[in-house]
Amino acid sequence: MQKGRDQARTVHGTTVLAVRRGTELAMAADGQVTVGDVVVKHTARKIRRLFDDQVLVGFSGATADAFTLFDKFEAQLQRHGGNLRRAAVELAREWRSDKFLRELDAWLLVGGRDGVLVVSGAGDVLEPDDGVAAIGSGGAYALAAARVLIEHTDLAAPAIAKVALETAARLCIYTNDEITVDVLNF
Repeated sequence: MQKGRDQARTVHGTTVLAVRRGTELAMAADGQVTVGDVVVKHTARKIRRLFDDQVLVGFSGATADAFTLFDKFEAQLQRHGGNLRRAAVELAREWRSDKFLRELDAWLLVGGRDGVLVVSGAGDVLEPDDGVAAIGSGGAYALAAARVLIEHTDLAAPAIAKVALETAARLCIYTNDEITVDVLNF
């Protein structure tokens, strides 16, 4: 596989989910870190708060690359007065066009008052119609579970995120049940 844009489209061994319901945004992630097919850590924190605790950011992919992207994204948030969409678009543009950044191997899931977005190094900035999005190898499982829970229960966003991640952990070998949930209220 060639590096750069093609590599940025690969699915990574983790699961991060964002659920927006009412005035709450919950982001949940598992804690498993793998190198190849070996688990090297069970309790990693894959979610960060940025921009004076107004934005949640989760990552899948290479940890060092994700931290570089966190810094770049927070700089864009500062530059654009906390405008989540504008900051995400500018990050994706910079990520795709910069020779160094183009080699970074990660995906970001970002959320705040203005919504939830998935950001990739291929230049993608995707906003779900329903305020629910996921990244990583267990993302599709968590996403499906969260959508069913939103439609058929009155659970709050944090409970939906936790149960959906637990569901993904039962199905995806790269997702464990050491789940972290972070919440913003608007």
